[in-house]
Amino acid sequence: MAEVDSPWRIDPVTLTGSLVELVPLAPEHHDGLVDAARDGEMWDRWYTSVPEPDGMRAEVDRRLSLAERGEMVPFTAVRRSDGAALGMTTYYALDPVVPRLEIGYTWNRQSAHGAGTNAESKLLLLTHAFDVLGCQCVGFRTQWQNRQSQEAIERLGARRDGVLRAYGRHRNGVLKDVVMYSVLAHEWPEVRAGLEHRLRHRR
Repeated sequence: MAEVDSPWRIDPVTLTGSLVELVPLAPEHHDGLVDAARDGEMWDRWYTSVPEPDGMRAEVDRRLSLAERGEMVPFTAVRRSDGAALGMTTYYALDPVVPRLEIGYTWNRQSAHGAGTNAESKLLLLTHAFDVLGCQCVGFRTQWQNRQSQEAIERLGARRDGVLRAYGRHRNGVLKDVVMYSVLAHEWPEVRAGLEHRLRHRR
């Protein structure tokens, strides 16, 4: 068993589905991610962490720095039909002892919402986490105000664990409450079946 303070070095990997490909985040993805963020002005919602176009370079650098330290595994989501960047997602809160991780810091261009790419991205990430990395638990968290995100996580089949109040602050300084969800290893087959059904029917 890994030591508690041992970093969990998860190798960068490309995860490929029929609609979307998750590729290791790289500096050259910057322009495509700026275009994705401008689609619907995704940053203009105070309760989200979508970077503004002028801050995209710093956000890419931040995620890559965390990856270098073994604290995050960042991906760029790319639409397979045309190669357009859709957004970003990560593995983070890596705990090798359980083992456990969380999927988050996720955003996608607005025009892709409802197209099935987010559901397939989550299927790819969960499959790798449970079937390859051997996770016993995969967590999700979102802001209390972000009901759209809560509904999306619940549609994945994750169970709501509870709310952490005053867990941190939004970028405008307001205290934020965080809603926690998780999927356990024994629940994964049912969750996978539900996601596969959704994708077959593109819902």
